[in-house]
Amino acid sequence: MLNNIGLPGLLLIAVVVLVLFGRGKISSLMGEVGKGITAFKRGVKDSTDEIEHAADEPDPTKSDVPGEKARDVTPHTTDRG
Repeated sequence: MLNNIGLPGLLLIAVVVLVLFGRGKISSLMGEVGKGITAFKRGVKDSTDEIEHAADEPDPTKSDVPGEKARDVTPHTTDRG
């Protein structure tokens, strides 16, 4: 459907949008879009850093001593009755 718009069609759409909304409104809208993109990139970077930081921490279930296995320290309950 939108495969055959071409450059003249895009220019016509841009002119119509500019006439309908005005330069100030479009400028503020693009500023908000830029802020949204920046916030998205910051969120992706923060989550990537968090994942990398978690990968750097040692696994608490693994022992530093070779040959030593992790022990189960869960308290066991007994049924009396």
